[in-house]
Amino acid sequence: MTKPEAKKPSHQELVAMLQTKGWDFITGTSTVPIKNRTLDEQVREAHKRRTGGEEVGRISKLEDAIELDLFQLEKLWEHLGLPM
Repeated sequence: MTKPEAKKPSHQELVAMLQTKGWDFITGTSTVPIKNRTLDEQVREAHKRRTGGEEVGRISKLEDAIELDLFQLEKLWEHLGLPM
């Protein structure tokens, strides 16, 4: 089975995500991607490259990435009967 294509976010949704972290910036010429920054930071980096005549690259975020805070972990530990 093929994976269904993810729905592209609208401009308004992207604007709302500008301060969210977890975005990666990858270029064909860069061997080390710039990882886990805000969308705002990555968009500005892409703009800087474009105005400098370089390849813009691509910005991505893993759709299924979930980050748990300590409270959520503690509740899961409790649920699993793990010592606290």
